[in-house]
Amino acid sequence: MALESWIDLMMCFVLFLLFIYIFTSVGTITNLHKVYLGFHFSMMIWPYCQFAIRTVDDPIYQLFYVKLAFIDASLLTTGWIFFTILLSGQSQFLNRKILIALLVPAFLSSLGVVLNPNGWFVLPVNGGYVERIYGPIFWINMSIVILHAIVSLYIIYVALVSDQAPRIKNQIMYMLKGILAVCVFLMIDVFLNVVLDDYLPVIPGFTSLGIVVSATFFVITIHQDKVFDIVTIAHQDIINTMEYGILVLDDQEQVVEINQALLPQIRLNPGQRFDMARHLPGGNIVKTEQFLQTYRDHPLEVAETELMYPALQMYISIHAAPIMVSGVRVGRIVTFQNITELRRLIDETNQQNTILQERNSALIKVQEELFQTNAKLRKMAITDSLTGCYNRHYLMQQLENELMKDRDPRVPSTIILIDIDYFKMVNDRYGHLAGDEVICSTVEVLQRNLRHSDILSRYGGEEFLIYLPDTEEDEAYVLAEQLKSSIESNQIRIDHIDEPISITISIGMLSIGEFKVTPPMSTTTYLNDLFRSADKALYAAKHQGRNQIVSVKR
Repeated sequence: MALESWIDLMMCFVLFLLFIYIFTSVGTITNLHKVYLGFHFSMMIWPYCQFAIRTVDDPIYQLFYVKLAFIDASLLTTGWIFFTILLSGQSQFLNRKILIALLVPAFLSSLGVVLNPNGWFVLPVNGGYVERIYGPIFWINMSIVILHAIVSLYIIYVALVSDQAPRIKNQIMYMLKGILAVCVFLMIDVFLNVVLDDYLPVIPGFTSLGIVVSATFFVITIHQDKVFDIVTIAHQDIINTMEYGILVLDDQEQVVEINQALLPQIRLNPGQRFDMARHLPGGNIVKTEQFLQTYRDHPLEVAETELMYPALQMYISIHAAPIMVSGVRVGRIVTFQNITELRRLIDETNQQNTILQERNSALIKVQEELFQTNAKLRKMAITDSLTGCYNRHYLMQQLENELMKDRDPRVPSTIILIDIDYFKMVNDRYGHLAGDEVICSTVEVLQRNLRHSDILSRYGGEEFLIYLPDTEEDEAYVLAEQLKSSIESNQIRIDHIDEPISITISIGMLSIGEFKVTPPMSTTTYLNDLFRSADKALYAAKHQGRNQIVSVKR
């Protein structure tokens, strides 16, 4: 067997070694691995078929290997397009119309190769297919291969002019070199071994060599750019898509990694030394020095601060944390986060809280004023405006409440009705203002002598009514005597009047043995009846000469 027959086998063996290298150099087989390994395996079929054609003598097997090689070529170029789309990230080309436009011509040309009607694909020379004559289906097949190459180049062009990461563009450039290598060697093969077939001997291996060169470019980009290292790619993509800047430093403060968000503000490359002090603003010196002291002197601790960068018009939160491996610091990670909007929201919230606090204070003040006003109104509603003691309306409410209580009605109570003797003479002699002073002084004396449970109310002009709960007649009479005596000994001094005024009081006392309303009598009727009884006793005290106590029972 001639030496040239082994050239394609050698190319196939090189492709097989590359296949083994890719297969063994990755940890986890992903879908992307499977696509490429299938694609790489299809690249091995062409050189193997070219070798096999020369190793068999039966024309039927020779024709089989010829057809298999060209069917593989159609599938290879189609797969090339799909792999180009996957690696370049141009998923917009994976729609139904484009897929049909790519697959249907490849399928029809492969069908023509398989059927070889009337020898339109290939005809034997000297009864075999080692040397052969190609027909129109061959040229259709070549046209489709060229069309697929053009489509791949267009996809690569779109990817290169788009906003892709440098790593992706580097991969695409290797793909471009691989496609160009296959196209160049394929054109050389067709030109020398088909077009000039009548003038030159067959020179094998050109297309196989182009496939090997192309596969080599793929292996280089896989090895250099870690195309199949999914964790690394995902890690890098996640870091680059973060909105805040990330800087990874080693233990010597040299840059290990810097993400895209930080590059516009901090121009650093991996391997350069990072000086934190150079990248801090000079506004808040105290805050900056505190952060730098922790950063420099305590590298095992977390250092963080928030600073205003006037040049950027941003508030930046800086967070530096150590990277620990087995208890040893091997570096640190520094993050720079733009918190301008957050600070604005916090300031607005604080301002709103201040406004709310001021409004709450105002509302509390208004509430206190309303409470005091209500208290005053309530007091005005139940007290006498002149003397400050309770009025008749309040006394009626209290007595009604007493009647409504769940109490023993047989517990005795007493009502004392008091009238100032000859009060009209005081008004006529000294005037109404002096009369008011006399009434107020009388109330003060009465209140000093009453118990805490007793209720004093102004019943009329100079009349007062006292309710003594739970009080026997004898006890009430002693209290009435004390009231009468205290009033009689009270010296009332009034401005512009030389001599003090002394008065006396007449008292009508009603002892109630059973404090209870008997139906169908109403509460108001019952109380008014009690007051009339006390009023009769008071009238009797006045009739007996005043300054007297008249007691009656009920």
